[in-house]
Amino acid sequence: MRVLGIETSCDETAVAIVDDQKQILAHRLRTQLAEHETYGGVVPEIAARRHLEILPCLVEDTLKDCDLQLNDLDGIAATAGPGLIGGVIVGVMMAKALASSTKLPFLAVNHLVGHALTVRLTDTVPFPFLLLLVSGGHCQLVVVKDVDDYEILGSTLDDAVGESFDKVAKMLGLPYPGGPQIEKMAALSQNPLEDVKRFSLPKPLIHHKDAPFSFSFSGLKTAVLRKVDRSDDSNRIGLCSAFQQTVMDILETRCRNAMETCQEKFPEIRSFVLAGGVAANQKIRAKLENLASEFQLRFVAPPLPLCTDNGVMIAWAGIEKLKRGLIDPLNFAPRPRWPLNEVRINDNN
Repeated sequence: MRVLGIETSCDETAVAIVDDQKQILAHRLRTQLAEHETYGGVVPEIAARRHLEILPCLVEDTLKDCDLQLNDLDGIAATAGPGLIGGVIVGVMMAKALASSTKLPFLAVNHLVGHALTVRLTDTVPFPFLLLLVSGGHCQLVVVKDVDDYEILGSTLDDAVGESFDKVAKMLGLPYPGGPQIEKMAALSQNPLEDVKRFSLPKPLIHHKDAPFSFSFSGLKTAVLRKVDRSDDSNRIGLCSAFQQTVMDILETRCRNAMETCQEKFPEIRSFVLAGGVAANQKIRAKLENLASEFQLRFVAPPLPLCTDNGVMIAWAGIEKLKRGLIDPLNFAPRPRWPLNEVRINDNN
């Protein structure tokens, strides 16, 4: 069984072909960093236009890479949401055209499901498992019960983690994308614990008993803005270090609450999964791996190239759907918002 996956939900144009033996047969990805760097963030109209220009050739090249024709495939999958709707429409329309012309099944993939299920491609992770999904647009704790069954424990009330990294980096005059830049700057700190004391950044909701799994980063971001001094490199290094450590502490406390709850409510859970672009941050990975070990949970995160948006995760999610007969009609409407706890409802439409 082979599925072609298309990912166009933000500023990466990606196509991949994956089979049910967990082999990545081909994978192509084009970034748009140069197009958006001037603006310090992704411009939706520019992103959609570039997807439209790049995608046809990318599909053709991906097929050539593994010497396959469209008729050699068993399904066509595409991110159908959530995401920047212009880009999502480009990918979905391409997938529908390919599926229609070849009479292959069309598989509308929730972008978050793609991130969630990647570890089932790269590792053997049985259902259910506890997931922390951290990316530019999302931050949530989820119990993943099956391919189409998700229970959201908590999510961010304002900014996502990746978005906060990017905005803080912009405040500090660092290049886009900001997450890797802050991680590099923080690594230059001689004393991270002293940085935390020196800047004393807030940890919103960390002791809020009525929202044990919720996140909030807006107040943290505002606190950083008040302490910014771009002319002082030591100030920037210290702020990056303190900000990263504060984010790590917030994530750890919320994950600890979730693990304690899962011990009682979902004792069958044996794995803790970290996914999304922020999962590429080595300090965050190490912190949460230690926490998982404390609860005797297996820590699993995708390889670094598969943490950020890619076509492989969409193709694999398509495989998982196809195995269960979760095929979507060609009139499936792309959507800018598509919560994980509504995946099953939408799959049945």
